[in-house]
Amino acid sequence: MRLNSKRRRNVPDLNTSALPDLIFSVLFFFMIVTHMRQTDVRVKVSTPVGNDLQKLQKKYAVTYLYVGYDSGNTLRLQLDNSMIDINSLAGTLSQKRDALPIDEQRQLTVSLKADRNVPISIIAQIKDALRQANVLHVSYSATENMTMPHSGRQHNKE
Repeated sequence: MRLNSKRRRNVPDLNTSALPDLIFSVLFFFMIVTHMRQTDVRVKVSTPVGNDLQKLQKKYAVTYLYVGYDSGNTLRLQLDNSMIDINSLAGTLSQKRDALPIDEQRQLTVSLKADRNVPISIIAQIKDALRQANVLHVSYSATENMTMPHSGRQHNKE
């Protein structure tokens, strides 16, 4: 009897019949757990230009407040997807904060994106409303100035 047989063993083919089910299950999972921003901005906002900007790191308890002008050049406030009056801002933010879990209520951040032509008195009223609602984390949005100060050279942000 010979140990070296000329018979070859065939490796069975890999069964891939369950692969489409697995791919669709993973796709479905990511569609469920991914948070997509669904805000439709209805005010025109041209943000101011700034230097040394930083991106907002924690976005899990962020409310977006847009301050700009509508098509009729009327100053309007948009909180996430709803248009609000500046007098009802504190109450609306208090309700939003109270709807969060207790451990996230102190982490609520308002990302303020205001047009560069909005009067500073309106921004001061918004800041007062934020204090009344006990929302103490505010992020101001701006467009980065691409020229370095005092040199005129171009600066690329990457």
